[in-house]
Amino acid sequence: MLKSLHIGRYVSDPKDLRVLAEFLRAIGFEAVGEDGRSAILSAPLALLSLNSLAKEYPAEVRERLKDVSRLLVIEVTNPDAVFEIAEKRKFKLLADTANPKTPNANTNDRSFSLELPGEIVLTIKGRPEEVAAAIEGQLNAAGKRFAIVVSRFNSFITERLLQGALDGLRRAGAENHDIALVRVPGAFEIPLAARTLAETKKYDAIICIGCLLRGDTAHYDVIVNEVTRGIGQSAQETGVPHAFGVLTCDTLEQAIDRAGLKMGNKGSEAALAAIEMANLRSVVRRSSLAVRSSKTKGKSNKR
Repeated sequence: MLKSLHIGRYVSDPKDLRVLAEFLRAIGFEAVGEDGRSAILSAPLALLSLNSLAKEYPAEVRERLKDVSRLLVIEVTNPDAVFEIAEKRKFKLLADTANPKTPNANTNDRSFSLELPGEIVLTIKGRPEEVAAAIEGQLNAAGKRFAIVVSRFNSFITERLLQGALDGLRRAGAENHDIALVRVPGAFEIPLAARTLAETKKYDAIICIGCLLRGDTAHYDVIVNEVTRGIGQSAQETGVPHAFGVLTCDTLEQAIDRAGLKMGNKGSEAALAAIEMANLRSVVRRSSLAVRSSKTKGKSNKR
């Protein structure tokens, strides 16, 4: 019985192979294996297509497709995004038409053909996904209250993360009197302190800051797991957003990079996440109240 479908295409120039592989990965293929001489890529769904060179194809495309080994057909969820990627790579566009089966229909279907390196013709088919308008929180901290729980252990790093968090909050409009600072001995104590603060219902979000460096024993793994679990559990059970600003690094150099050098300041990033989640929570609550109010009015009108 049929188990899988593997279709191969051959190019003579290794550079063409590399360009092809990079493009296909960019549009969503998963690399299964690559050794410089070949690249194996997989897609979520494979189909075998049998076609005739019908007149609706442009003459240039029909001429090229006489050699079927040149053809690749890929169905995507957003053809416009693939088109932009192809444009940036300066691939030649052979055709760009609506769905030939329904030329007069009101449809967003799109089909276009590209000439890829190695004389391969790629036809992209698909319809842009219809995505509902997203609900998201704004990066505005004005009027919100925040608590920062910071570990004293590895203070060389955590103090830099703290300064990044404070800077992020202030730049977004938070006032000093709306920021509470709580210090704990180490990262293990962060979850309890965060939960205690969240349960007061005085704060719109909690920012958790700490630094754990891997040592020679299993102590690191135990603490990392407990801190992560504790902070997540506190956020879920109290309903107050908790931003994770706890570094878990193998070396001190990695921690330094994430406390204001090559990788930015993770304390500042945690603060921005806290601001956005605090505002998202407010937006969701307002929309829920509006829905309830409209339902209540509808019931009273029926009476």
